[in-house]
Amino acid sequence: MENDKHFTLGKINLLFIAIGFAIIVLGFILMTGPSTVKEFNPDIFSFRRITVGPMISLFGFVSIIFAILYKPKAK
Repeated sequence: MENDKHFTLGKINLLFIAIGFAIIVLGFILMTGPSTVKEFNPDIFSFRRITVGPMISLFGFVSIIFAILYKPKAK
């Protein structure tokens, strides 16, 4: 019995998944910000929180799907 471990995803796939995860985290960080409960803060409707952050997170999710489906060319 051989102890040769064979993973379904290769090193390049795992690297792409890690990069996609970092992009998703960046998008969520862009969506955060200070919020006050005592008074209304119009900054919650900023372009960065409403548009840029979700689009970057979406790009991260798409890149993870690509990373899972990507099959490197055989030598």
